[in-house]
Amino acid sequence: MAIEILMPALSPTMTEGKIARWLKKEGDTVNSGDVLAEIETDKATMEVEAIEEGIFGRILVPEGTEGVAVNTPIAIVVEEGEAVPAAPTPATAAATVAPAAVANAAVTASAPASAPATTPQVARPTNRIVASPLARRIAASKGVDLASIKGTGPHGRIVKRDVEAAESKASASLPSRAQAAAPVSGGGSRSVPHTTMRKVIARRLSESKATIPHFYVSMDVELDALMALRAQLNALSSDEGQDSFKLSVNDMLIKAAALALKQVPEVNASFTEDAMILHDDADISVAVSLNDGLITPIVRAAERKSLKQISQEAKSLVSRARAGKLKPEEFQGGTFSISNMGMFGVKEFAAIVNPPQAAILAIAAGKRQPVVSGDEIRIATVMTVTLSVDHRAVDGATAAKWLSAFRSIVQSPLALVL
Repeated sequence: MAIEILMPALSPTMTEGKIARWLKKEGDTVNSGDVLAEIETDKATMEVEAIEEGIFGRILVPEGTEGVAVNTPIAIVVEEGEAVPAAPTPATAAATVAPAAVANAAVTASAPASAPATTPQVARPTNRIVASPLARRIAASKGVDLASIKGTGPHGRIVKRDVEAAESKASASLPSRAQAAAPVSGGGSRSVPHTTMRKVIARRLSESKATIPHFYVSMDVELDALMALRAQLNALSSDEGQDSFKLSVNDMLIKAAALALKQVPEVNASFTEDAMILHDDADISVAVSLNDGLITPIVRAAERKSLKQISQEAKSLVSRARAGKLKPEEFQGGTFSISNMGMFGVKEFAAIVNPPQAAILAIAAGKRQPVVSGDEIRIATVMTVTLSVDHRAVDGATAAKWLSAFRSIVQSPLALVL
């Protein structure tokens, strides 16, 4: 019985995807768990694994095709010896596929439910590519074909060094993605195609600026008291042995933002046409830069967590975001965002609101500078923070009130540990 492979919904927001690469050829044996294709979604590039077994009979959607709608038939698997249908038929059953996280993957979601289908047991293929997740991520980012690599790991497994060696060998003869792109002018410029993630970022940020009336409120905040507390807590933590942790300034600012949202809950909101949604928990989305975009993993209910919990959770989220191992619930949602570019020495900037949230805080670098206190001048570490606000949800005075609360918490940081 012929079984259709459908374009799966690999994330809750996915409506269409791109067939980045087919990893099976027509006529190949397919076993449960075999990787069939790489699908580029609105969030990431992901692998699709087969659950049904059979023979890979026909590719319906060619490699490189964009805008393939979810649930569109993309390939056909048949029983051994069965004739391959020329085109999808309504009577055929849809095979189940499951995604596995790979390079820059941001989600791991269940595939659509399959219709009942009976398939024979077939022999497991002997030419299946066995590679470590890291090797797959590097190969995908470098455009290296794993099928051309001989693994040197245990049982012939392809590991990181194998991919790097193959990429180094091929670099002299194969052009890079940018080099291979068609020139757009005589001055040496090149056209580099957008990834799906970059297209989605462009579309959503354009929609945000076009549909949300932004306004911006900036304030200088002194960091010396917070940095002194951080040094004390890190010194105490170092004496705890295996339970030690190291707080970052950003960890403390996440907690400060969450506490400010509890003091001024009108900012912890989402605007809808019918009502204002006020959120009970301060779920802080933290902007994390990726090679081809950004993602915002969430520290949930940050106001109720200790600095140690926030530090450990944030480090785990950032690490897994860059490794492509976040679950959908770890980056979807959030009630307020933080974007910190202080590590780049940025003096001041304004971020774009991430709907349906009502505000995002842009954090710049802390710098030593003169500060006037009454009739005296002293030296302090000062950072400029800018709150970008959806004016439909939050008024100017409310935004200023929230920034004042945030500054008070940072400058008198004992509230972070009480």
